[in-house]
Amino acid sequence: MTTDPKTRAQAVVIGAGPAGLMAAEMLAQAGLAVTICDHKPSVGRKFLMAGKSGLNLTKVEPSEPFLAAFSGARGALAPMIEAFDNTAVQDWATGLGQTLFAGSTGRVFPTVMKASPLLRAWLARLADAQVQIKTRWRWTGWQGDDLAFDTPEGPQLLRADVTVLAMGGASWVRLGSTGEWAVPLADSDVPIAPFAPANAGIAMEWSPHMMAHFGAALKGIGLKSGPYRSRGEALVSAQGLEGGGIYTVSRGVREGHPLMLDLLPDQTEKALVEKLEKPRGKMSMANYMRKTLKLDVAKIALLQEMARPLPQDAKALAKLLKALRITHAGLRPMDQAISTAGGVRFDAVDDTLMLRMRPGVFVAGEMLDWEAPTGGYLISACLATGRWAGRHAAAWAQKA
Repeated sequence: MTTDPKTRAQAVVIGAGPAGLMAAEMLAQAGLAVTICDHKPSVGRKFLMAGKSGLNLTKVEPSEPFLAAFSGARGALAPMIEAFDNTAVQDWATGLGQTLFAGSTGRVFPTVMKASPLLRAWLARLADAQVQIKTRWRWTGWQGDDLAFDTPEGPQLLRADVTVLAMGGASWVRLGSTGEWAVPLADSDVPIAPFAPANAGIAMEWSPHMMAHFGAALKGIGLKSGPYRSRGEALVSAQGLEGGGIYTVSRGVREGHPLMLDLLPDQTEKALVEKLEKPRGKMSMANYMRKTLKLDVAKIALLQEMARPLPQDAKALAKLLKALRITHAGLRPMDQAISTAGGVRFDAVDDTLMLRMRPGVFVAGEMLDWEAPTGGYLISACLATGRWAGRHAAAWAQKA
């Protein structure tokens, strides 16, 4: 295995998701020759998958609540997100020819509600900047000072003046986020926090009577697990409970807190008691709740699944409707999670995102140990860290 001087790159970016592409863009803007390497046959696979549900690029909200979504990593990420905030993300996307809109919750989407037009425009911009892209190049670590890759042509080496690692977390393996990069980094004494599922569904062992409700949405519910709260919806599936409301509180479940649902968050417990004290007559309890409380059949089915036999006392039933404890089998497997916690610890990098153990090697995106709920935070932070790492990597290479 030899190093071909023709393939020597001044800057190498490993990983072709949003963080890696943004880092490459910054490096190219600074005048460096840039090569992107990715182990999949095409780039941006997880980015394109995110676009199937509309590509939530960012969220329009004040800086304080936006940064609060990153909880424990807030302090480390704050300067990066403030340097490329939700307004800057929108300006960047419109600069790539995308028209955007913000929904009622502040979530920002391309009008076309998919990722492919934006990705095509972005790749065209990178091509104009003479960024080279090598697909099916799987990074295996370092051989001396060289980056080592398994490729269709056999083992290859690249020597870079500066490197940005942006290979994602450890969920959605089929889309490229395998987490395999943790092995060569650990071999280089880089501290790695263990991976764990984030924004994950809840596994349920349903009784047969729930089969009729698979695919039903539990709309307008309140959810909480420990300190995490959400107002949204959950989807009943054969595997369990999915959806944005669930994902927001899944961290609490992972940390061992009970999962609680408020099936009627817009009504007080007192108001429910008053309604439930009305005569039921010959109606079944299910019909009584449907007519008296306007409770839909899916919510009634979940209530019965979790708490049968239901209490006949109005106060006890009202309390149950406002705080239904969900008995579950834990989070869905990590590979089915939208994102992961864990990764390169922030004490392993300096404030430019350069590895302390590997000068000239920077880290961006979900490889870093941070997590956030869905709702525009994930892509926004990947773009922001990619931009930060790319700009600082360029500065470092130019000084070296």
